[in-house]
Parts: sequence; C-alpha cells; structure tokens
Amino acid sequence: MPIKLENVGIAVRDLEATIAFFTDLGLTVLGRDTVSGEWTDTAVGLDGNHANIAMLQTPDGGGRLELFEYIHPDAIETEPTLPNEIGMHRVAFSVDDIDEALEIAARHGCHPLRGVATYGEVYKLTYVRGPSGILVMLAQDLTKS
Repeated sequence: MPIKLENVGIAVRDLEATIAFFTDLGLTVLGRDTVSGEWTDTAVGLDGNHANIAMLQTPDGGGRLELFEYIHPDAIETEPTLPNEIGMHRVAFSVDDIDEALEIAARHGCHPLRGVATYGEVYKLTYVRGPSGILVMLAQDLTKS
C-alpha cells in the first residue's frame, strides 16, 4: 500500500500570528476555512468541533502545515513542549541562510533555545520557540554552500 505524508497539523492560540511567522519564513498560504459540523466531529473526535484553519506549503511544494485555531471546544493551554518530551516534537525546515531565517524569527519574538550549533561540516542548526510554543528546527545544509 503506498503512503504519503499529507501534512502536519498544529493547534495554535493565534492563527494570524502563526501564519505571519511561517509566511515570513517562506511558506505560502494555500487556503483558509472555518470548519464545523458532524463531519468534523466525526473526523477529529470532538463534539461541537469548530475551528478556523489555514493550510500552508513550503516553496518546494513538498511540505504542508495545517494550522488550527479552535473556536469550540476551547483550546487547552499546556506547557510548551520540551525537546525530550514524548509525543509531537517539532517541525523542521531547511533554509538557505540560517542567519536570515533567525532574523525573521526574531521579528516575531522567536529566538534560539540556546544557540546555533554546527553538526560536523554538514549542518548549522537550531531550535526556536515559535508562536504558540511550537518548536521549530531551522537547518542550513553547509554542503550546498
């Protein structure tokens, strides 16, 4: 059976701020919608499910994020995910220039958790805490320079 990753879904507290962060990094908005009704209750497993959503795509067309801002039921605030926590960990992006990507992230109040590391002579990478506490890894492939 063939299988393909369709997207990664992330619930956020502020859809507009999260869209601004990811579009500034280079993703594009494919579409937006407000979803509710029996079909969403069934698919998601929440009674009265009602959310504003946006689908974003990476410039190469290979990756998509689906962002959800819940109207009902109320979103549940949790502590930000730690890098060693079991469960959804982070979303990672390859960037051509990590310094430029970090400047963009900083304009949204998002900074590296500790700093920028170099993995051998292969990657420069870092984790930033994005909107709604999302862990975002940014990595620059040094072999392409």
